[in-house]
Amino acid sequence: MTKAPSRAALSSAAPFILDRWSPRAFDIAPITQDELLALLEAGRWAPSAYNSQPWRFMYARRDTPDWDRFLSWLIPFNQSWALNASAIIYVTSRSVTTSSSSPEPRPAPTHAFDAGAATVLIQLQASQAGWATHPVSGFDHELARAGLELPEEYSLNAALVIGKQGDPSVLPEGLSAREAPSDRLPLESVSFEGRFQPPAL
Repeated sequence: MTKAPSRAALSSAAPFILDRWSPRAFDIAPITQDELLALLEAGRWAPSAYNSQPWRFMYARRDTPDWDRFLSWLIPFNQSWALNASAIIYVTSRSVTTSSSSPEPRPAPTHAFDAGAATVLIQLQASQAGWATHPVSGFDHELARAGLELPEEYSLNAALVIGKQGDPSVLPEGLSAREAPSDRLPLESVSFEGRFQPPAL
């Protein structure tokens, strides 16, 4: 049987990028406040439009008073595996901006893009530090907004589940077979010189 080529063999991207993926199987393990803040520190250094730094990260660690609330906002499917994780972070971003020349709030068109950049740095830092991460969009946005007491001008973008990667056998039935890094579209399908090219039929 021919062995499938490794991710590294299929890409010229740096190993620290290729080594990061999004497992769902976690060992129940605590994460200290200092360990989690070290990961968030990486996100603090992300680039942003006008250095506005619109991202805000609300987090709960397992075995702390906020853990059950943060977990409960995930849809049941995501709760079924995230319950073994060490922390959940809700990623938000301020959708308006102000400046000394324009004190009235105005739309910040790149707020979600900037928050995404910060979140990627957190995930890469986590991978380097021996933690696994899995970003998710499946959660009750209204309940989470209310529970986080999020101001109206902040968008709630995603949740980031963090933990120590575990054995796939801990997953609910049907999920263990999916516990592997996902493939990616070919580069020529997502990058175009000069102008957009629709997918070939």
